[in-house]
Amino acid sequence: MNVHGEIRPNDEIIELTANIDDMTGEELGRALEEILKAGAVDVYMLPAIMKKNRPGTILNVLTREDKREAVIRAVFKNTNTIGVREKLMQRYVLKREMDHVETPLGAVSLKRSEGYGVRREKPEHDDMVKIAAENDMTLMEVKDLVKSCMIKKAAGKT
Repeated sequence: MNVHGEIRPNDEIIELTANIDDMTGEELGRALEEILKAGAVDVYMLPAIMKKNRPGTILNVLTREDKREAVIRAVFKNTNTIGVREKLMQRYVLKREMDHVETPLGAVSLKRSEGYGVRREKPEHDDMVKIAAENDMTLMEVKDLVKSCMIKKAAGKT
């Protein structure tokens, strides 16, 4: 927010977009992994109908300026696209921080985000999957345990 109380963007990001056809789901999954490794902030794909009514995929990649060239190279290397579109975008981002909560089965990382009148807290999925696997529990059981520990932790702070 600025001094007049107006909400303003607090980040810039580059959106790269490419149309893809004639790639299998497995190939697209591998491309997504490689594009993330190249430094993309996020990658997602949407189904589309391309020219001549062929099924295809629209690839969307978010990246920072300093990773743009490496990410574009990864898109061309790992997909069969022949063109990438680029758009500089302003975005609104919540402030993020990491914490953790102790459970009887081990610590679980917590992702916290806040800003613009919003506060969120979410347990790290990978930590919960690990605890579930190590203790022959379902993910839902671990999630319930973690939520219970989060409530107890919050009550202890007030």
